[in-house]
Amino acid sequence: MDFLDAILAWGARSPDRVAHTSAGSHLTYGALIGRAATLARWIDAAFPDDRRPIGVLGHREPQLLVAMLACALTNHPYVPIDDSTPAERVSRIAERAALAHTFSASDVDRLAPIGSPLPPRRERRSDDLYYLMFTSGSTGEPKGVQITRGCLATFLDWMNREQALKGEAETVLNQANFSFDLSVMDVYLSLVNGGTLVSATREHVANPRALFELFRTTPLTTWVSTPTFAAMCLAERTFGETMLPALRRMLFCGEVLPHAVASALLERFPATEIWNTYGPTEATVATTSVRVTRALLAAHDPLPVGVAMPGTRVEVVDDAGRAVADGERGEVMICGPNVSPGYVGRDDLTRAAFSAVDGQHAYRTGDWGRYRDGLLFCEGRMDSQIKLHGYRIELGEIEMQLRRCDGVRDAAVVVQSRDGSAYALVGVVVWASSDSVDDRQQAEELRVELARHLPGYMVPRHVRSVAQLPMTPNGKVDRRALADSLTRPR
Repeated sequence: MDFLDAILAWGARSPDRVAHTSAGSHLTYGALIGRAATLARWIDAAFPDDRRPIGVLGHREPQLLVAMLACALTNHPYVPIDDSTPAERVSRIAERAALAHTFSASDVDRLAPIGSPLPPRRERRSDDLYYLMFTSGSTGEPKGVQITRGCLATFLDWMNREQALKGEAETVLNQANFSFDLSVMDVYLSLVNGGTLVSATREHVANPRALFELFRTTPLTTWVSTPTFAAMCLAERTFGETMLPALRRMLFCGEVLPHAVASALLERFPATEIWNTYGPTEATVATTSVRVTRALLAAHDPLPVGVAMPGTRVEVVDDAGRAVADGERGEVMICGPNVSPGYVGRDDLTRAAFSAVDGQHAYRTGDWGRYRDGLLFCEGRMDSQIKLHGYRIELGEIEMQLRRCDGVRDAAVVVQSRDGSAYALVGVVVWASSDSVDDRQQAEELRVELARHLPGYMVPRHVRSVAQLPMTPNGKVDRRALADSLTRPR
């Protein structure tokens, strides 16, 4: 069944089942589908011969799901934009995407307060543009990744087969903003299967007591988040299977899953499956996966990101696009039906990163990687190099070595600048034990340990400890905030 039809069917089959809950508000499947139908009729009347993208502006409110489905019903691609986005950037996104209209949560309440019958079913094609997800560009100009209906269908088919979700019995955590493509994993896996999507609000993230109370009172079965968010939760000693006894699986994407974080999660949640996945926005959320077991932890540090989904090829290639030998490092390239056709309105960027291989879209990710024993290992961004005192340094390599040190749960490396030039590296660690926080002797021992594995110019001048790494609104490590914090007096 088409994934959109599967979602719509829940409106008739289980209209009173809760589709989404956030901050005490609940949206049933009947209300979700009915209100989306009402809004779709408004869109058809306002834009009868227009299929331009439509913006959906907000945070994680249930009205945004109504707007997304209304766009899908009318064959308008939707563009999720978080309401924390600066106005200037919103304007650039609107211009780049050539938005026909933008809905806020209040707009949805005004235009679609109640439900109505579904509009006539439109023809749906695999190559129809389904959503645009804007990511940061290296020049500061946001890039709009085009995801087709076929791309999303491929991703969902794979995840549903691999994870074997149990339909209406699922309660799924939504940690990421709807403007971050990790949210596509939790939103659509939940809605397609008739589950309940539970959004953690900004207030939950800002107030750990409220966050853990949410976990204690919600029968979560599926956890979707960045590794940074999970590492933050591990700082709470009661975060474990007693708090979340129904949890079946934890799915991670968007960042490196540190070995120490995965190990701690297996200790806290012995009956829960831990999955590491990998994929850029340009390849529809995730493309590879591996279940993290104790045997995998014992065999690999850092952890692999697994194997490619069926029907998709993930290769490690050299500068000329030729596959390198097993064990050699190169650029990760993804080819398959989940790969985007390119960036909206940026043919130059599309030509630079996308190509066609065997009749399918292919994307050069800009990520370093290598295969060992049939498993893909990602080794950071190719553009994360800096030049310090004449040496080219990859920050990801230092971070990897820091995470391998005893007692370190997570780590990041930031660059301190002086007069506009890099002059020193600072390693920032989260200790596995809170007893180690602010232990300067142990921090100095880390530098000694790093010197056994790295050349002297790659050993951070200082190692600082923090209780947790700061997060961006998308749940990734906020390196700018981290660097700024290091300039303040201690």
